[in-house]
Amino acid sequence: MSAAASLIPAIIMALTAAYGLARGVDVFGAMADGITDGLKVALKIFPSLVALLTAVYMLRASGFLDALTSLLAPALKWLGIPAETAPLMLLRPISGSGALAAAGELIAQYGPDSIPGRTAAVMLGSTETTFYVIAVYFGAAGIKKTRYAIPAALCADAAGFILSALFVRLLWGA
Repeated sequence: MSAAASLIPAIIMALTAAYGLARGVDVFGAMADGITDGLKVALKIFPSLVALLTAVYMLRASGFLDALTSLLAPALKWLGIPAETAPLMLLRPISGSGALAAAGELIAQYGPDSIPGRTAAVMLGSTETTFYVIAVYFGAAGIKKTRYAIPAALCADAAGFILSALFVRLLWGA
């Protein structure tokens, strides 16, 4: 990164502070209030995040994820989804870092230009970490009942997984 580019964040912060001062805002007080609110939100969602990450690591370490992958392989083949992407599809709604690790393993094993590698890359870009997002954003907003948010988000994830595999097959052949 060039020296000028590294100054951009500092310039933006200085301009923001100058604008606030020009409008008569207590810039330091507003910043301190924002930090306080941010820390409160972080403390509020921390237990959910710890539980979510613990569950992901337990699933991977126990071998349950591998067993479930083997069980799902025939259905995935029928849908046209490479069975190798099953760990990614199981982890993606729960953990972005777990899904990224699964995709990294796929790409390392099969190569970035392989059908499983390309499918994994498109799946990462086409789906969301549903439970993480719900834990963080709904927790921060104090929403206890998610109502239809989880089923709708999981349907969107399923569509993303299926369409990712379809378009990789259409664009790169399989």
